[in-house]
Amino acid sequence: MLIRKEDALEYHSKGRKGKIEVVNTKPCNTQRDLSMAYTPGVAIPCLEIKKNPQDVFEYTAKGNLVAVVSNGTAVLGLGDIGPEAGKPVMEGKGILFKRFADVDVFDIEVNSHSPDDIIKLCELIEPTFGGINLEDIKAPECFYIEETLKKRLNIPVFHDDQHGTAIISGAALLNALELTGKAIEDIVVVVNGAGAAGIACAKFYIQLGVRKKNIIMCDSKGVVYKGRTNGMNPYKAEFEIETEKRTLGDAMVDADVFMGVSVANVVTKEMVRSMAEKPIILAMANPDPEISYEDAKEARSDVIMATGRSDYPNQVNNVLGFPFIFRGALDVRAKGINEKMKIAAAHALANLAKEDVPDSVIKAYGGKPITFGPDYIIPKPLDPRVLLWEAPAVAKAAMETGVARIQIDLDKYKERLTALLGRSHEIMRIILNKAKLSPRRIVYPEGEEEKILRAAQILVDENIAKPVLLGREKVIREKAKELHLELRGVEIVDPWHYPKLDDYVQELYKLRQRRGATLVEAKELMRDKTYFGSMMVRQGDVDGLISGLTKHYPATIRPALQIIGVRDDMTRVSGLYIIIGPKDIYFFADTTVNIDPSAEELAEIAICCSEIAKRFDVEPRVAMLSFSNFGSTKHPHSEKMARAVDIIKSRKPNLIVDGEMQADTAVVAEIIEKTYPFSDLKEPANVLIFPNLEAGNISYKLLQRIGHTDAIGPILMGMKRPVHVLQRGDEVNDIVNMTAIAVVDAQELPSMHTKQSE
Repeated sequence: MLIRKEDALEYHSKGRKGKIEVVNTKPCNTQRDLSMAYTPGVAIPCLEIKKNPQDVFEYTAKGNLVAVVSNGTAVLGLGDIGPEAGKPVMEGKGILFKRFADVDVFDIEVNSHSPDDIIKLCELIEPTFGGINLEDIKAPECFYIEETLKKRLNIPVFHDDQHGTAIISGAALLNALELTGKAIEDIVVVVNGAGAAGIACAKFYIQLGVRKKNIIMCDSKGVVYKGRTNGMNPYKAEFEIETEKRTLGDAMVDADVFMGVSVANVVTKEMVRSMAEKPIILAMANPDPEISYEDAKEARSDVIMATGRSDYPNQVNNVLGFPFIFRGALDVRAKGINEKMKIAAAHALANLAKEDVPDSVIKAYGGKPITFGPDYIIPKPLDPRVLLWEAPAVAKAAMETGVARIQIDLDKYKERLTALLGRSHEIMRIILNKAKLSPRRIVYPEGEEEKILRAAQILVDENIAKPVLLGREKVIREKAKELHLELRGVEIVDPWHYPKLDDYVQELYKLRQRRGATLVEAKELMRDKTYFGSMMVRQGDVDGLISGLTKHYPATIRPALQIIGVRDDMTRVSGLYIIIGPKDIYFFADTTVNIDPSAEELAEIAICCSEIAKRFDVEPRVAMLSFSNFGSTKHPHSEKMARAVDIIKSRKPNLIVDGEMQADTAVVAEIIEKTYPFSDLKEPANVLIFPNLEAGNISYKLLQRIGHTDAIGPILMGMKRPVHVLQRGDEVNDIVNMTAIAVVDAQELPSMHTKQSE
């Protein structure tokens, strides 16, 4: 990626200088707020902490605050540039902490080359912070600083240049060994670069299972061998070995793994060719690796390679480590970060790389398929799931090894972390958990599509649903194999070889014979997998249907209406979108089906929408929207909404509903309180019913695109049995979410009697 000097300087200087700011987390608008925030109210938590020092985690930000401490003596790729020049890097570190794990950071640049000065400073500021991240401090001083602080402090101390690289590359190593079939205790590892990162990586690989005697350490002067005196220190001496090898080229012969944290272009093609079968190269020098990806691949077609660069496969990026390691450590109030916690982080990353990759991640990295294999052995830095895998693994290891001050419920912890990813994840968690209580059989007419296959694997793995895929079994099995999917627990139905095919044709003919369909036409319609799947739903062979990934919206709804039909208490179906903002959730209807519904139909839509809200554990408050407030403008359109309110109240007297009202009246409490105190809405509405399709469709799309909101949908309401329509371009996660909604629908709708509809 080419970054121009002018662009970088503008990025850091435009507007508010630098990249970070401090924001308040409590209201500070009134005199009372000020009195609570400072004097006299602040004295109360002060006295509580005085009585019990551990209460500092309850009443202050300490438990979510990390100090990034540096003296700028080993800034990545720049060397000893000093504390002021290193500050942009430390601010950047703070951004990564916040962006990926919601950890707050103060960067602290120390104007001293003395290790003891840095140690003393960290000791003095320990009361302020929940953890300390040492950054860009040169070796060997960094070893002494970290070792001393770990002994003296009661909060986590982590030198990311050492351990971050070790953990991420360790995860890559574990998966590369799995792919090559090599045992970790048998491999020979060459480590090039005997500074902080190189020595830390070597030590960590030993923790993972590499034998110390099988590690050949090299630096700029060659192999670290027993008896060498030139350029040695106690930390290098720990890796002295008896060997006749003296150069990096000598060390590479028959080696299984090369791990470099040194300088560019020190490894040649000849060195790679001299390595053992199926070599593993972790060339992490920045900005250019020890050997280019192209040269390594040209030298050996069987090589598995990782670098520190984002433009090649398998980027070893420390952002996969430190935010989530600190997140897990902070959340159990750990006294330190030990080896078990680091090993847990590496295994979590290695295991995540074997999971199906979300489409959002695939799109972020160019749109090409990403599956576990030689070109994908560690998760991508922008994969949001890293938070949900790594932080709990670290927290669990901290609790098991006794360094955690508190014990937490890991299941609830994962749910809390899910909320950090956004309200849409939090809201869907409710439905996903409900679905898991009683998974149902859901049929997919587009069963040969890649995204459906990937979604089916997740649904089975997570016990959300029991997928039934329609299609040719041979084709589905071959595609699954290409995608490294097992599909164990997934049922495959080939419609043309299904035992009930003739029964389905006869049932369709019976349903449609007085609407112009002949037996031949019924048989032809049943060739359409959406018709076939709808008949499976009608006959009770499955509980719901998900389709539309490759079809137009009506092509899914029409067969479902003809075969499954609408609910006995409804006259038509309608469409719903869930709109999720930073603080609030709204249910919009109708957004997809009815162009100009009547008052009676609007009442049905509102009732259905309220039922959906309850399934998401939201108590519905319904507003019937218009351009008028409570009769302020007499017009058939506004009067229609007022009549709908009366109908709803007669059918559902306990449902909170009012209107007609303008949109801002519906969602702004002050307007209701001051201008319309007589309204039945005492709190802002969360179910918004639009007067026509035009208004609903425009509103949800505008909010989705320019309103900084997420949208879940479309959710089809009013069907006798669950049918939901996907949109073209939906991602695997969308399919999983829509399936979970269908499962919960099925749990709520036990009756199998259908009502025919045109």
